[in-house]
Amino acid sequence: MKHEQAAKRVAELVDEINKHRRAYYSQDSVLISDAEYDALMRELELLEAEHPDLITGDSPTQTVGGEATATFSPVQHLDRMWSLDNVFSREEMAAWIAKTGTGPFLCELKIDGLAINLRYENGKLVSAATRGDGVVGEDVTANVLTIKSIPRELAGKGHPPVVEIRGEIYLPVKEFREMNERINEEGGKAFANPRNAASGSLRQKDSSVTASRPLRMLVHGIGAWADAPLTNQSELYELLKSWGLPTSERYKVVASAEEVQAYIDNFETHRHDLEHEIDGVVVKVDALAEQAELGFTSRAPRWAIAYKYPPEQVHTKLLDIRVSVGRTGRATPYAVVEPVKVAGSVVEFATLHNQDVVKAKGILIGDTIVLRKAGDVIPEILGPVIELRDGSEKAFVMPKNCPDCGAPLRQESEGDIDLRCSNNQSCPAQLRERIAYIGSRGVLDIEALGEVAADALTRSGEHPAILTSEASIFDLTLDKLTDDLFKKKDGTPSETALKLLRNLEEAKSRPLWRVLTALGIRHVGPVAARSLTNHFGSLDAIFAASEEELSQVEGVGATLASSIKDWISIDWHREIIESWRKAGVVLAIEGHAGPGAAVVADGKFSGLTIVATGSLKQFTREGIEEAIISNGGKAAGSVSKKTSFVVAGENAGSKLAKAEELGIEVIDEDEFVRRLNA
Repeated sequence: MKHEQAAKRVAELVDEINKHRRAYYSQDSVLISDAEYDALMRELELLEAEHPDLITGDSPTQTVGGEATATFSPVQHLDRMWSLDNVFSREEMAAWIAKTGTGPFLCELKIDGLAINLRYENGKLVSAATRGDGVVGEDVTANVLTIKSIPRELAGKGHPPVVEIRGEIYLPVKEFREMNERINEEGGKAFANPRNAASGSLRQKDSSVTASRPLRMLVHGIGAWADAPLTNQSELYELLKSWGLPTSERYKVVASAEEVQAYIDNFETHRHDLEHEIDGVVVKVDALAEQAELGFTSRAPRWAIAYKYPPEQVHTKLLDIRVSVGRTGRATPYAVVEPVKVAGSVVEFATLHNQDVVKAKGILIGDTIVLRKAGDVIPEILGPVIELRDGSEKAFVMPKNCPDCGAPLRQESEGDIDLRCSNNQSCPAQLRERIAYIGSRGVLDIEALGEVAADALTRSGEHPAILTSEASIFDLTLDKLTDDLFKKKDGTPSETALKLLRNLEEAKSRPLWRVLTALGIRHVGPVAARSLTNHFGSLDAIFAASEEELSQVEGVGATLASSIKDWISIDWHREIIESWRKAGVVLAIEGHAGPGAAVVADGKFSGLTIVATGSLKQFTREGIEEAIISNGGKAAGSVSKKTSFVVAGENAGSKLAKAEELGIEVIDEDEFVRRLNA
């Protein structure tokens, strides 16, 4: 880039970044995502590196990111508060370590909160201030005094005459969500994320409002302390802990670059198991003498760096809100967004659950929205960026009729939030989803019957749909598979068609619990289906049983029993069973002695409740559940005092921690296989 072009772009970037800084630090507003902000900063840094003469005093690369406002009295820090420089890759992290020294290094979590400076004199808290521009912050002492985890007087003895304690104010994730729900119920403006909520809560004029918010703090360093009798950062943390200050248990001192990266990788995997949000890891030189020798740049210490994880919150446009209809007829709004990359994949759609959720989130079609995708979790819209509205946005209105078949959308009962399509039997959307459900891995496991094949079997156009009911799915032949998906260009059957028919034939002899699950009865999933089929032994016996008899089966209960009786009372449902029976589907367990005679009463895991967690090498999640249940055990989804043992694979998270907390036996996959084969 030529110098003249660079000068113009630098000026634009300085103005743009400073605008976002003012919004972020002074107005508790986020106009762009962290990823977009980081990209602007990196572009500015590169341009200034190429053209040093363009660096100005107001450049964000030369200043700490905030300023005191007129809302609170200004407080001058005794020792300057700094920002941190960032790295975004393993290579950049390794380069920083190589340039900085050989260690040891202290690694700690980078909490996504609000920096705070506490001044203690002779062990008593005399002031609390935000970072501001690093030199002058805002006096929030009255509000900080409402935070229970911050001591007004330090424990122990021998405190220095004056010491500044630095830390991060944050809101725990669970409490943040509960607080936002209350704000929504009261008709207020919910916070976009925990960081904004922490900042907004701390910077309240009325301290009673701050007191009502569940704020927490964790310490991450000190400012002014004359002649501190310490040699390293980790020693400092232990001393601060002894004074009663809230310190993290998750910091770690390591000796090498490999250990630094291992710490970073571990918490990238487990970041969602934490009680607070993080956006990375901070790595510091542990020795205080080396910190002093390395010194500072104009805005950041040279002895510390922040490794930023890939962003999981981004901003994008909400282009539309549409409605899809599922296999049970439930009408679900979903968001169509401007495609955006988040957490490693491109997102175009996000679920909105129901019309009440749309209202609670306060989003309008056309809004710039905050989108979150945590790990492998379904993308979620957190809320709108209200400051960016221009008046062209419009509210979503839930349709009164099914978008696929035109039938009325109705609530099944008073107080039911969900609307459902009333055309259960013939709605193309419901049938398509039911067919795909039958083929799914956890049901009949028909490999060739995925969403694409289900769509081809149920769509109509120039020709009638191949399937108009799941009753005839096992009656399919090559002659009936007329869609292009099932034919080659020369008109002969495609491999998909041949494979589908082979898979359907194999599915006729699947375990009975899978057949019961495939019927799609409301509330009857794999766990309940296994209990019912093991108890009764056949579909005929299940449907002949009374509600009382059904509800007495372990894991069933009154609601599920009522759902089974309601389902079988409908004519076209009974036709499905009879059609499958005629096609040769096995509807009974061979050798079962009748109701109450469970076929796995003496199985290897009889009477045991087992939880599997983490990544397993020899089993899929469905596979290990099958192994547990077919051997008499109960495959549970959560750990409790009733859990017999936990099978933990790689990257086991909160379930493993819960098991250890409760003192429940934890085994690895190899030990599970040994017990299975014993």
